[in-house]
Amino acid sequence: MLNLCLYKLWSFFLFIIGSIFMFLGSFFIYDNYSIFFDWEIYSLNSVSIYMTLIFDWMSLIFMGCVLYISSMVIFYSSSYMSHDIFSFRFLLLVLLFIMSMMLLIISPNLVSILLGWDGLGLVSYCLVIYFQNVKSYSAGMLTVLVNRIGDVSILISISWLMNSGGYNYYFCFHYSDFSYWIGYLLLIAAFTKSAQMPFSSWLPAAMAAPTPVSALVHSSTLVTAGVYLLIRFYNLLLHMDLSYFLLISCLTMFMSGIGANFEFDLKSIIALSTLSQLGMMMSILFMGYPNLSYFHLLSHAFFKALLFLCAGLIIHVMSDSQDIRHMGFVINYLPFTCSCFCISNLSLCGFPFLSGFYSKDLILEYMISGYFNLFIYLVFFISVGLTACYSFRLIYYCVSFSSGLYPCQNYYESGDMMVSMIILTIMSIIFGSIFNWLILPNFSVFIFPLECKLMPIIFVLIGSLLGYEFSKLNLSNLNLNYMSLLVYNYLGSMWFMPNFSTYVSSPTLNLSNYYVSLIDGGWCEYLISLSPLSFFSYLSKITVVYHNNSLKLYLLSFLFWFMFLVVLFN
Repeated sequence: MLNLCLYKLWSFFLFIIGSIFMFLGSFFIYDNYSIFFDWEIYSLNSVSIYMTLIFDWMSLIFMGCVLYISSMVIFYSSSYMSHDIFSFRFLLLVLLFIMSMMLLIISPNLVSILLGWDGLGLVSYCLVIYFQNVKSYSAGMLTVLVNRIGDVSILISISWLMNSGGYNYYFCFHYSDFSYWIGYLLLIAAFTKSAQMPFSSWLPAAMAAPTPVSALVHSSTLVTAGVYLLIRFYNLLLHMDLSYFLLISCLTMFMSGIGANFEFDLKSIIALSTLSQLGMMMSILFMGYPNLSYFHLLSHAFFKALLFLCAGLIIHVMSDSQDIRHMGFVINYLPFTCSCFCISNLSLCGFPFLSGFYSKDLILEYMISGYFNLFIYLVFFISVGLTACYSFRLIYYCVSFSSGLYPCQNYYESGDMMVSMIILTIMSIIFGSIFNWLILPNFSVFIFPLECKLMPIIFVLIGSLLGYEFSKLNLSNLNLNYMSLLVYNYLGSMWFMPNFSTYVSSPTLNLSNYYVSLIDGGWCEYLISLSPLSFFSYLSKITVVYHNNSLKLYLLSFLFWFMFLVVLFN
């Protein structure tokens, strides 16, 4: 009962703080106002270590969104995790996670960004292995090893920036000679954290965490950290050729959209949809529109958190079965949850006048107006169609009259879970239009021919129709698997990327174990690190022998010196 009160108290506190930040952020947009705190901790040879905080409209609104979603997730967890014996530990881990994200958001300094960045990685590892089994341990190890690549690249960039005299992205290293290398290192860090190819395999694996954690991680915190880092450091990328990275992010979007259409695990489908939207944010960022990427990051956060919370309740009442082939007719027993589930799915598709429509439509209009080749154009629109395809496939299997025939009578809709879903549903409907009114003066207005203007809606409608038809025909079921096993496995397993990641990890771990045994526990350790210890141990043994046998040694030494003197004087 005490834990339940703590959950609700923290939820209320985070909701109030998030509301204040959102209110302040809207004022800061209106006045174009920023607050910059900077104090020096340590100085060495003209390179100073600063603790720096920045409060501008971007950081304040993002913090408000993260705290809104976190408060709803914690309130939802008060019911979802009520029967867990370690629920207090779970609450502490989630609060640590939120604190790390806050530090990352308000830091314009690479040193303090690394604190929040590493905090996210370590706490996410603890949350992924929360349910202690072999699958969770494997997923946690894959997550932390992939994310360490990005951590190391940020560490290298920090050491490299010793030459420039500072670490803030607002000044110090925009025009330095090595800014290209810093930009590439930050791109590697962002690609690992936001799971772009070839680092995509950890994101579906992280689904081993509890569902409220997935709602938090995959909507507004961990996976969006890489996108937010590049938005903040965008001035560093202005003079770089980003076409190759644009291609990678477009292929990530396309690959995850195809993979979600072949997947039957409910949480994995939503994770792959997150990966698809991250590819869209990255690609529009590399096209040169960071504010548009930021807009989609915020609108995506609300409907994706709602989608995970609805999926968590459906899984909870289906006796923890995540296979969508077991589901069906859920709308008869969970009408409110299914309504929220459909709203969030339609917002994900870009259904007109929901939250996701405003950001996705703007992204597609800017992409059409840019001078990009036909391949990028086709991949973008096909990926939008694939999003609608797997969303309607999900609605068909989970909500409507698919005959899953799963025997379960554990249906209930908790009041605490419903409150969280209601607030997130409202935000999923109205946030896009409100934020559009706030920042629309910064965007251009495009006038297109009718066919270009209707192209997004046409692809959404075609994709939704195909998703429903494929579900009815069972084309992605075992029949297709028997017909073309290799193609099915290739498309359904993210182009063999998880196998490749685990294959790379296994020899690497064996090699590191070999080096540890050779260097840390072998001749190098014995000759270098252990030589002073061995020498002083040897001397101490002689001293101990001397103390224990003092009379014998005195007589022997007297005899030795007597014989020496006799020989000397003769």
